[in-house]
Amino acid sequence: MTTARQQVLVLYLASSALDAKVVGWSSYDGTGETTPTTGDSDLPPYETGLDALKDGWRLFQASQLLPPQPGNEYDVSFLKHEFFFEKLA
Repeated sequence: MTTARQQVLVLYLASSALDAKVVGWSSYDGTGETTPTTGDSDLPPYETGLDALKDGWRLFQASQLLPPQPGNEYDVSFLKHEFFFEKLA
C-alpha cells in the first residue's frame, strides 16, 4: 500500500485576494523527490494564488486579516497575506 505524501506551497500575495500577484513563496516536498530551498528561482511558481488553485493545489489556510495598530500603519515587518496550499502525491 502506498502512503500519500503532502507537498506544501506557501504563497505570499500582494493583497488578501487570491487573484493578487505573488510577492514571495516557499515550498516543501514531503515525497522527498525534490529538496526546494530559499533562492531556487527568481520567478514565483505561479503569478497568483488563483493560478495555483487552477493547477490542482488545494488551499487549506489563509492568514487572518488584522488591521494595523494606530500609529503603525506604515511599519514594515512580515508579509501579511500568507496562503498555504497542498497537493497529495
